[in-house]
Amino acid sequence: MTRVYIATPYSHPDASVRHRRFEAVNEFAAKMMEQGYTIFSPISQSHPIADHLGPETENWDFWQKQDLPWLELCDAVYVLTLNGWADSVGVTGEIAHAAKLNIPVLYITPEDQGIDNVSR
Repeated sequence: MTRVYIATPYSHPDASVRHRRFEAVNEFAAKMMEQGYTIFSPISQSHPIADHLGPETENWDFWQKQDLPWLELCDAVYVLTLNGWADSVGVTGEIAHAAKLNIPVLYITPEDQGIDNVSR
């Protein structure tokens, strides 16, 4: 069983971009599950919850406390390289944490998966 943590950008001032990123990562997570991977997709879990939290939680300082303990349980981190991934504080933090723990990081392009690369 390979446990994969899926990292991808989420934060954006436009709610429709956040929602499209949520849909894109869900599509990728479903494909991974169909291939037999056990996945954790923090955006898939957190997007619906975020609507019930205050604006003070809209930052990496808050979300890393939720996400990094799950990353530590995984065998690999797959970065779904949606537009904005390289500038994402969260994705950068997830990659750095994985490197610190010697967890392999693989970069997955949305186009190779048949997934829309959500524009900014």
